[in-house]
Amino acid sequence: MKNKWFKEYFSIPNLMGYFRILMLPVFLVLYTGADSRKDYFISFAVLAVSFLTDFFDGRIARRFGMVTEFGKALDPLADKLTQGTLILAVAFRYSLMRLLIILFLLKEGYMLCMGLYLKKKKSFWDGAQWYGKICTAVLDVGLFALLLFWDIPMWAANLIMGVMTVFMLFSLVKYVQFHKSVLSR
Repeated sequence: MKNKWFKEYFSIPNLMGYFRILMLPVFLVLYTGADSRKDYFISFAVLAVSFLTDFFDGRIARRFGMVTEFGKALDPLADKLTQGTLILAVAFRYSLMRLLIILFLLKEGYMLCMGLYLKKKKSFWDGAQWYGKICTAVLDVGLFALLLFWDIPMWAANLIMGVMTVFMLFSLVKYVQFHKSVLSR
């Protein structure tokens, strides 16, 4: 019994997921305290290590038969925590990002509540919808642009933040519509 519990929670891919989560505050402190190219480079190196673990954890789990139910929940949690941390990092530099923080928390809180509710009702769907995937891609590209090019002109930063906000709002509205249709079946 103990061995099964250990394999469920302490497999190599899950340890990589824990590591990813632990790297987020390190990145945030390094990035928000950066005042030179070298400081930014160090913060991005920490972030790159986190992304590499994200890239390999699922592959290792599938290749070596280490897929666990806990890992299936841990990986998307680490993904959302990473997105939230990147949004927060950018918000230290651009006040307009505070709107996106609120929208992100609203959308992800809604998705968590609906996911739990639908799972309880046995109406759970597996996987993100196309508009959720597009929103994630736009958010990731926009955040990377704002993080990597910290000296970007303000008009360009505002444009990027505006595009991310529109896609986040669009995704939230589409998920509300989707859940209404799922619940009405």
